[in-house]
Amino acid sequence: MASRSTDLRIASINTNGIRAAFRKGMGAWLDARDVDILAIQEVRASTEDIEQLLGPEWNILHDAASAKGRAGVALASRAKASIHRVTIGDDEFDSAGRWLEADYEVNGQIVTVVSAYVHSGEDGTPKQVEKYKFLDGMAARLPEIAEHSPLAVVVGDLNVGHTPLDIKNWKGNVKRAGFLPKERAYFDRFFGEQGRAVEGVDGTTGPGLGWVDVGRQAAGEVDGPYTWWSWRGQAFDNDSGWRIDYQMATPALAAKVSNYAVDRAAAYDERWSDHTPVVVDYTI
Repeated sequence: MASRSTDLRIASINTNGIRAAFRKGMGAWLDARDVDILAIQEVRASTEDIEQLLGPEWNILHDAASAKGRAGVALASRAKASIHRVTIGDDEFDSAGRWLEADYEVNGQIVTVVSAYVHSGEDGTPKQVEKYKFLDGMAARLPEIAEHSPLAVVVGDLNVGHTPLDIKNWKGNVKRAGFLPKERAYFDRFFGEQGRAVEGVDGTTGPGLGWVDVGRQAAGEVDGPYTWWSWRGQAFDNDSGWRIDYQMATPALAAKVSNYAVDRAAAYDERWSDHTPVVVDYTI
């Protein structure tokens, strides 16, 4: 599948509506980026729209939200997936438009890629209840994915800043959805040592799942690099952002990372989404 000699390039982007993103310049970015697998969140369009925008050279998998014009996740690839799955959590939980898994054969090995869009949430409301149901579903599904495929990655807008390094103004957001201690504790466990008891930032304890935050692995213990900025005010110009778009990989795949990039626009008026693409090369 890989268009370079050894690397599999996976890009993830919350488009905030793919049709609007293409009107603003997403197509030019994609044409220049030489991507093998593109994970999209907040598609907000039909499968036919995606096919028309991307063109016939892409194979499209799309899981739309139950409510028309909302959410929606997709995977576009140069080669076809061998199988895909779209459910997470309990049977009665509506995860439509938020979780899409697919298996791809890359140089004789299976790589599992998930495009995920976690609820934004709102503390003290039913929206936050749904967010925790989704995070519970992730916590249950991640070990199953790792068992299914040693080379696996969950990418997308996960709508949680894990640590103070992930939000510019973290002190002002400790009681806001996206940086609540209970939310962050899930990520403590996602990235904690596999099988070891991990104490979350909220004081709860649970088993570590052993996945790797590829962005933090690449950047080190520094602020950011942020992946989302509000359209309002001077947030983008001041780089007052949040790092909420992830590529989280199994250890075996994380060890194969050869490059990590956040494709931040050069200027505010060159943005085509409030998020920016996260692009990672894996040597398979």
